[in-house]
Amino acid sequence: MSTMQPALLSAIVTLLAVLFVFYTGVRVARMRGKHGVHAPATTGHPEFERAYRVQMNTLEQFVMFLPLLWIATSYFGTVGWLAPALGLVWIVGRIVYMQGYMAAPEKRGAGFGITMLGNLGLLILGIVGIVQNWIAIHAA
Repeated sequence: MSTMQPALLSAIVTLLAVLFVFYTGVRVARMRGKHGVHAPATTGHPEFERAYRVQMNTLEQFVMFLPLLWIATSYFGTVGWLAPALGLVWIVGRIVYMQGYMAAPEKRGAGFGITMLGNLGLLILGIVGIVQNWIAIHAA
């Protein structure tokens, strides 16, 4: 993994994350059909509502995840594979979140925690990388 460029690895992680977001949308569409929940309704059968909440929460997290991934990739060059690896942590967190939430909403905590670990790691890498670059620019 370390021989590949960080941007290429993050691009792969981005595509995997987008595919997961797409998958959550397909699940919601299937649940609409299965349970007869017609648009624009967002309530109905509990299984549909759980799928819908997984999709919405994933979209909410995606808005934070995507810029953090690319800021960390762009500015934290010390360990180039670390940002994409944390991106994979985020994806795993989303999968665990989905499985837990679909089983029972109170089982979503582990997946949410893993997701936030990925986001927090990326946030820290982004801040460290920006500070390092800022110092390097102003030291010259």
